[in-house]
Amino acid sequence: MTRLLIALPFLLLAACEGGGDPVEQAMRDASAERHAATMKDGEVSTAHPAGHGTAAAGAGDAAFAASEASMHEKMAAASGATVDEAYVAKMIAHHEGAVEMAEVALANSRDPEIRRMAQAVIDAQTREIAEMRAWRPAAN
Repeated sequence: MTRLLIALPFLLLAACEGGGDPVEQAMRDASAERHAATMKDGEVSTAHPAGHGTAAAGAGDAAFAASEASMHEKMAAASGATVDEAYVAKMIAHHEGAVEMAEVALANSRDPEIRRMAQAVIDAQTREIAEMRAWRPAAN
């Protein structure tokens, strides 16, 4: 039993590609791909990725408006008697918002990479929500 408890953290790390958070890795991969797409013959393109800059909100933004508003409302209402309790309450609301946005992406995106990232967000954030809900302040 002791060997299993000692090996468990290493097994969990090995389960993640490269030993890191799969959501963070997916975000790094997507960022690298976007960066590569802006490079042409060794020069940086002046084109801005979609959704950045001062362009007006489009249909894509509208799809997330309700989930964003809900997340911000829940985060503002979340509170705690201590910094620790407030942090956990606000992070639960934040993660619930991430899950809602990922669900919008799953329901509306046809891009397999976006769908993979959205599912990874749902899996990771749901797990972290459960961990935070299980947290209890230490007795003094």
